[in-house]
Amino acid sequence: MDRAKQEAADRSISSGSDFLQLDIGEAPAGGRADWLANRLRSAISDGRIPVGGRLPATRVLAAELGVSRGVVTEAYQRLVEDGHVTGRGRGGTVVVSAPLDAPAVPYRPTGTPAPATGLFGTGTPAPATGLFGTDPRPDIFDSLRAAPARIDLTPGVPDLAAFPRAAWLRAERAVLRDLAPGDFGYGDPRGTPRLRVTVAHWLARNRGIGVDPDDVLVVAGVAQALTLLGQVLHADGVRTVAVEDPGSLGVRQQLRSWGLATPPIPVDAGGLRVDELVASGAPAVMLTPAHQFPTGVVLDGARRRELMRWAADGGLIVEDDYDAEHRYDRPPVPALRAVLPEQVCYAGSVSKLLAPALRVGWLLTPSRYRAALVDAKRTADLGNAALPQLVLAELIESGALERQLRFLRRRHVRRRDAMIAAIRTHLPDAVVHGAAAGLHLMITFAGGRGARVDDVELATAALARGVKVQPLSWHRQRPGPPGLVLGYAANTTAEISDGIAAVGAVPR
Repeated sequence: MDRAKQEAADRSISSGSDFLQLDIGEAPAGGRADWLANRLRSAISDGRIPVGGRLPATRVLAAELGVSRGVVTEAYQRLVEDGHVTGRGRGGTVVVSAPLDAPAVPYRPTGTPAPATGLFGTGTPAPATGLFGTDPRPDIFDSLRAAPARIDLTPGVPDLAAFPRAAWLRAERAVLRDLAPGDFGYGDPRGTPRLRVTVAHWLARNRGIGVDPDDVLVVAGVAQALTLLGQVLHADGVRTVAVEDPGSLGVRQQLRSWGLATPPIPVDAGGLRVDELVASGAPAVMLTPAHQFPTGVVLDGARRRELMRWAADGGLIVEDDYDAEHRYDRPPVPALRAVLPEQVCYAGSVSKLLAPALRVGWLLTPSRYRAALVDAKRTADLGNAALPQLVLAELIESGALERQLRFLRRRHVRRRDAMIAAIRTHLPDAVVHGAAAGLHLMITFAGGRGARVDDVELATAALARGVKVQPLSWHRQRPGPPGLVLGYAANTTAEISDGIAAVGAVPR
């Protein structure tokens, strides 16, 4: 036998009558495809079918189970939609990702001390609120990511199983084929010229921003953009950057790391309250106008005009174009940078488009800060790694990134709708916010029973049941209704439903 064929066969999952010891007699009448998809999903989750393993051919498995081929094809298609398997032509149907499946921690009633697990870095018993303390530490997100859970509904995580590996590999081969020896040396700290040109074109097409490629600074994501800005603004005498409330805890942590105060400015249905910003006297403001985190509201026209007048009087805007590309029920709003280039520092990245692991983003700033920011970037790391930049440029230029975005939008809509349906079923007293765009929903509890909810305790109890969520309290500086921030992009519809059911089962 040909060695390649033998190796492929060795990687295949056994396809005889004992495949996972499936007994079609257990399947309910009219629900055989669902039954089979659930059995296969469970086998992938617990490792009986490993990532990289190949499922039996639909014809073979159908014959062994004594069902029509359509039943098996439908079951496989559901796993494809979940992101667990992919069809590879003659290579068969291959498992590419497994559901999150960590043992659930037994539920402890509120007020019961947590056992010592080392999760909090001390090896000693945690306080009642444990990981979800009301005053989160700077390393809180590291701790949350490390916490075991069956289902992770924390926001800010894209569909990692959908990363376009084949397209990325093609782009990588194309780049390496044409790369000259000198391209492997140190480069421009602003980023490779090719990516800066590509980003300029991308922003012009998708966000209406006209920018010279020489003015694009490639950074390691929005987090580094904020760190560099904090450093430069502090050196320029700026000591305060107002932030949205509710607004991102991570943003506050980044800005405060450079000694900047972050006074809260309320957000309502129209977005940031510009009148309160004016009253605060802050010289700068950080906001997410296209899809506010975490509420999901869009800065409306009246507020935009007020903000422009404030900026014209000397105010500086830091615009995080958070989730701007992920819109489902309405067209994206223009970026503020498109109309206020000398009053707006604009930050974006591919973390939500592709994967945070790439650590590639961009920063556009008013001309008065550009030289200082390039100096800060040079001092920080001499510039981002060149090879991922060139591969990303190739991916964008080929049209693969826009195709990926269209694919993700369809998948995200299904997962968003599944989360909304599960919330209505299992958390009927919750109000859903921010469904028109993004990768997460915010829910709040108000009035009656909901007013008595402590979202920190609720998040703690949910984690005890194996489900990660973020309490809305983390993202507030002022008092407000309790709630949760729930990510849906990285989970299958089945996982989303199970996760919300687990949260809904917590006594409140």
